[in-house]
Amino acid sequence: MVIVLNKIKTYFSKPQNIILLLFGIVLTFTTVAPIVAIVEDTFKIHPGTIDAHLTGKASGYSFANYVDLFTSKLARTNLWTPLLNTVLLAVFTCLISILFGGLFAFLITRTNLKCKKYLSSIFIFPYIMPQWTLAVVWQNVFNSNAVTGTSNGLLASLFNITMPKWWCLGLFPSAVVLGLHYAPFAYILIGGIFRNMDANLEEAATILDTPKWKTMFRITLPMVKPAILSTILLVFGSAMGSYPVPHYLGLTTLSTKYISMNSKYTGEASILAIIMMIFGVAILLMNQMSLKSRKNYTTVTGKSGQISKINLGKVGKYLIAVILIVITFFTSIFPILSFALETFLPNPGDYSFLYTMDSSALTTKWWLTDNNGQPGILHNPLIWRAFKGTMLVAVCCALIAGTIGTLIGYAVSKNRRSKWANYVNGVAFLPYLMPSLAVGAAFFILFSNDKINLFNTYTLLIIAGVIKYIPFASRSALNSMLQLSGEIEEAAIIQDIPWYKRMLRIIIPIQKSSIINGYMLPFMTCLRELSLFLLLCTQGFILSTTLDYFDEMGLYAFSSAINLILIVTILIFNTLVNKLTGSSLDEGIGGK
Repeated sequence: MVIVLNKIKTYFSKPQNIILLLFGIVLTFTTVAPIVAIVEDTFKIHPGTIDAHLTGKASGYSFANYVDLFTSKLARTNLWTPLLNTVLLAVFTCLISILFGGLFAFLITRTNLKCKKYLSSIFIFPYIMPQWTLAVVWQNVFNSNAVTGTSNGLLASLFNITMPKWWCLGLFPSAVVLGLHYAPFAYILIGGIFRNMDANLEEAATILDTPKWKTMFRITLPMVKPAILSTILLVFGSAMGSYPVPHYLGLTTLSTKYISMNSKYTGEASILAIIMMIFGVAILLMNQMSLKSRKNYTTVTGKSGQISKINLGKVGKYLIAVILIVITFFTSIFPILSFALETFLPNPGDYSFLYTMDSSALTTKWWLTDNNGQPGILHNPLIWRAFKGTMLVAVCCALIAGTIGTLIGYAVSKNRRSKWANYVNGVAFLPYLMPSLAVGAAFFILFSNDKINLFNTYTLLIIAGVIKYIPFASRSALNSMLQLSGEIEEAAIIQDIPWYKRMLRIIIPIQKSSIINGYMLPFMTCLRELSLFLLLCTQGFILSTTLDYFDEMGLYAFSSAINLILIVTILIFNTLVNKLTGSSLDEGIGGK
């Protein structure tokens, strides 16, 4: 008995064990409970919905939802078509982001391209901006009254060019927009490997007179394989759960179908959310399997310091730079100009001032005066109340998720061989791989019922945000903590310095840039989140749902202004952190 007590005492004398035990239990509940709730909801009979009609009961449990969703006449419309569209969207998004981001990373790190620093910093912009930004810009440029039945975009107004329907709506524009949004993921992950890659293998291939294309496919690409798999892991689930982009660009996916079915087909909508979750878990398992079989390309000969840069030629290095500057202008700078311009147009799509060159055609009425009972943007209480709510949720999520993630990263790095530590690490990362809308749906079911009703409260948004964004901080902290030698902390333990002082005085100061990133990423993501919060609060509660409200009202100047406010806020905070800490997302690839 004494031996057991001593073992327990020794176990709990180590702070990392207490952290792992505490967060293991908490995260198991917060991750597993919503999943259990949503699974239960698929069998539940909801009064006033299709399952109550099919079973003739007002309460209880039944398989009616599964039978109806998979076998009824509406199965194709409600399940198979949205499922196919969702998978195609996720696959094409992965392809576009890896090809565009990977090619960009290659040009920045392995060639003598000009303007690298500018291109590297501007390329990150689409990821920093809200997901729907490029979707709205796509509409503003390519839509036309003849094809989409909306107000004319820039091309139709100025040049009378009408783009075909497949270009304006559906799978193609959705995949391009999401691919461009997630390309910075591929750039950061693939660029990091390209930059630090051992050049000995490529040099050996050159000495053996191996053709360039063979060297690329046999040596370079296999070495980048881990980064490509990481990109797929991060992008696939995010693309599957994207609601705003397919919603704006008229593509029926599982996410948009969930929103339209949720009121009358509640149980069936929950099955759609589970299907999205299954894909997230499947991608994680596939990634784990590929990790086990991954080949090792490390060489014993020491690292070659000279990575041979490919010469693009006297004209090529300027020409490619100009092409990339034009592309990044349209993906990064043009959206900000476009939103600013939309807020000064007298009517949506009225670009007449561009060919009359009469600036008096522009108006400040949307900013300053009342319109159809809506006060101007600058003194609109709905917008500024939502802005305060957004800031409150983002700051709380960042502080809580950042702190929990840092502690988990520390504890896992100390016990990295323990199965429990790996379990806690996995449970902390799981919500990130699940589509945002499915996670939001699970929290909606768990916390919006007769027993607990937190619907439309900041508390619920903060809980959902924290669980979803802990992976940002835990991964960032874990990677940085693994670089720290144990002897640094051991020296402080010998001096009998308490744990909190060791963290605050030694560990955090050494790894401050990684830890600050762990706080900043949840903050910036939370500011522009819509899919996760869409089901958890009413329109007008935070900025992203308020934007949705103004879009439905047809007040596009107001929704453009909210987009502008969000983008400017994110860029200001991003720049402040860069200046204060000297760290940025693209640092070490081409940024510095």
